[in-house]
Amino acid sequence: MDREQHGGWVYIMANRYHGTIYVGVTSHLAARVLQHRNGEGSDFCIRYGLNRLVWAERGPDMRACIAQEKRIKRWQRAWKFELIEAANPDWRDLYEELAMR
Repeated sequence: MDREQHGGWVYIMANRYHGTIYVGVTSHLAARVLQHRNGEGSDFCIRYGLNRLVWAERGPDMRACIAQEKRIKRWQRAWKFELIEAANPDWRDLYEELAMR
């Protein structure tokens, strides 16, 4: 099976409520978030202490996820906050819920 068909995730990391955010894409969300939490993720996340998963969306394939990531990255900051708060109004860290699945 082609890797593009396995699906993926678009996700947002934050350092605090209404703080700095990072939009990313991955095929294995739990592993990627763990990298960010351990200071092994992107340089941007390391620099700003982004270790809280505040939003994630499953996509049907990596191409769709990458396209969605690029769209969200172009959005205004307020729109990104609205996206997060529609699913996670308290900006709680969703990693523990993810790890329990």
